[in-house]
Amino acid sequence: MLNALGLLKERRFLPLFTTQFLGAFNDNLFKQSMVLFATYSIFNDSAAEQGFNALATGLSTLPFILFSALAGQLADSHDKAKIIRIVKTAEILIMLVGAAGLILAKSGHTQAGIVFMLAAVFLLGVHSTFFGPIKYAILPQHLEGHQVLAGTGLVEAGTYMAILMGTILAGYISIETAAIAVLIVAGIGWFSGRQVPAAPREGAALAINYNPFTSSWRLISSTMHVPRLFLAICAISFFWTIGAVLIIIFPPLVKNVLTTTQEVASLFTATLSIGIAIGSVVINSLLKGKISAKYGPASVIAMGVSVVAFSVLVRMWVPAEAGHFYDWREFIAQPRAIPVVLSLLAIAITGGMFVVPLYAFLTTTVTKDQTARTVAANNVVNSAAMTVGAIAVIFITSLGVTPENMLLLVAAMCLVAAWLAQKLHLACD
Repeated sequence: MLNALGLLKERRFLPLFTTQFLGAFNDNLFKQSMVLFATYSIFNDSAAEQGFNALATGLSTLPFILFSALAGQLADSHDKAKIIRIVKTAEILIMLVGAAGLILAKSGHTQAGIVFMLAAVFLLGVHSTFFGPIKYAILPQHLEGHQVLAGTGLVEAGTYMAILMGTILAGYISIETAAIAVLIVAGIGWFSGRQVPAAPREGAALAINYNPFTSSWRLISSTMHVPRLFLAICAISFFWTIGAVLIIIFPPLVKNVLTTTQEVASLFTATLSIGIAIGSVVINSLLKGKISAKYGPASVIAMGVSVVAFSVLVRMWVPAEAGHFYDWREFIAQPRAIPVVLSLLAIAITGGMFVVPLYAFLTTTVTKDQTARTVAANNVVNSAAMTVGAIAVIFITSLGVTPENMLLLVAAMCLVAAWLAQKLHLACD
């Protein structure tokens, strides 16, 4: 088995890992602080809470649709390390906007606070759009071929551990503290980004197309004709559509159905992050460095079964008395608490096992001078799918469908993802 953790000792990988870790931590510290504050302090209606979460999700994914093609072109035609430094400088400015929104909302200027917070969410989406292609495309440039899957797994595991930490912290600190923390972390991320080794352009120079619509169309059409890439991108996009639905319905479900405090809600979300991190490492061990969709169908089917189990457990849950939320001790004391947590953990572990090898397909199917654009094409399709998922949640919620029933839709979507993964496995392995 490859000693993937050994990469963390090397300068060609550690600064990138650290920068990505801090960025994911900061992004989720801000977003979770915003979502929890909106869910528990601003809104008092499940539909309104899901609507706000859906709007935030849509705003965060829209930049990927608009700017991924440009991001991919720039990453493939310039030194990726230099772009990282520019992006991390922008993060400091974005967090100034976000911190202002948190403080305004807390001080009673709700409308202005919401505008600033949602503006920061959109700008963080822009930030991630330009950083996203690089964090995967730079790996084949800095690592040996047999280390790419291990590096991809570590980046994914680190990302979700960062989400875990940011999510937990958001549930336990005040809004004022969160506003200060996101600025401090952005500053540290700026420093670590400056330590990433140079990754200059490889291949011929590109003529940059700045039109977001024509460049996106050309990017996708030039990528999706490769069967292996087409299937991998479709499978990843379907997975993140599932993820978008879960992200939107989860906070209102935890508050209104499981009736827990925001601290417990934060720990629930953290459980998902732990599971995906575990799944990312487990699949690397099972595949022993080989890039394969061998375990994809079984993983996502197991994910669907876990979603159904979670839905059943939620329906059997005994809510707290009116006006009261279970704290952590009260929650654990409930007879179905441990099964609920284990089902969430199973959803996340199997999800991580499913998606990590698919990202490795993106960066190893094409030549090194095309990797960033390939990842960018994936991001465009992913984001469009997630936006459709967010719109679908708003529409389905308007029909009166409860979060518990929406989980069954998620389980059905897992079957489609399994079909796509099986086609990829047959086409490539």
